[in-house]
Amino acid sequence: MLNESNKTVMVAGGAGFLGSNLCEQLLKNNYYVLCVDNLSTSQLSNIEGFRNHPKFDFMRHDITQPLYVEVDEIYNLACPASPVNYQSDPIQTMKTSVLGSINLLGIAKRNKAKILLASTSEIYGDPKVHPQHESYWGNVNTIGIRSCYDEGKRAAETLFFDYKRQHDVEIKIARIFNTYGPRMQPNDGRVVSNFIVQALSGNDITVYGDGSQTRSFCYVDDLIGGLMAIMATDKNITGPINIGNPDEFTMNELARIVLGKVGGNSKIKYKSLPEDDPKQRKPDISLANKILNWQPHVKLDYGLEQTIEYFKKLNVK
Repeated sequence: MLNESNKTVMVAGGAGFLGSNLCEQLLKNNYYVLCVDNLSTSQLSNIEGFRNHPKFDFMRHDITQPLYVEVDEIYNLACPASPVNYQSDPIQTMKTSVLGSINLLGIAKRNKAKILLASTSEIYGDPKVHPQHESYWGNVNTIGIRSCYDEGKRAAETLFFDYKRQHDVEIKIARIFNTYGPRMQPNDGRVVSNFIVQALSGNDITVYGDGSQTRSFCYVDDLIGGLMAIMATDKNITGPINIGNPDEFTMNELARIVLGKVGGNSKIKYKSLPEDDPKQRKPDISLANKILNWQPHVKLDYGLEQTIEYFKKLNVK
């Protein structure tokens, strides 16, 4: 086994919200990091703080096209994750999940490298089981406007397990629930960034439906710790493993908390619920707790304060 200081880790989607936070933490842990990103929904400013680090390299590349690199571990975080972004080019979203996974799995096979898929709670669809456990197969519309992302990730999970069975590739799968924190894009359409940006701009906060639908929000630092803990497990542990915060909030509750922290005169306004929008979402993280000894520690109050400060520095109006 190589020492950590000699390991090269590839992060596909490494200039995005999660990817850049992961790259930064890997560098702190003394890994060599190869960040691969086509910058379609990310930006170089996310990696500017460590762009000149001696153990960091950036490659602008679309993983739907083949690439040939030598690495020891691969994190596949490359895919638009917000509805605004993945619905803007649904075919490319599906290609990224399917063709991208095939290309990265090929690298893992050739290099005998570990590879982790950043899957998603969206594979559970609009769940009929609550909270969602890894054994639940989900309730997904295969032809809806969210299907490019939901079904793409489900197909990626299938590919990962088929590469394990057929080629003995060492795979890991994390199912990521709603995550927030610094380096989120202000216009990505996710609920936390939407509410904060609207409140900072003095606009009314938009809540879809009646606001009773729920989500569970995991701060980015906790999430990155969970991903790295999964990667560090032995070959027999593949996942899928849920990584998220089980504290559940309605959209109305989240809107009121954000308004209270930002201040101003914004009010809540309601619009019709988008197609296939899940009514509830909460992870069962008992498996992560048992196998990884992992659980989130950052409370929503603190995490929102850090995220609001980040957006203030962007001078969002």
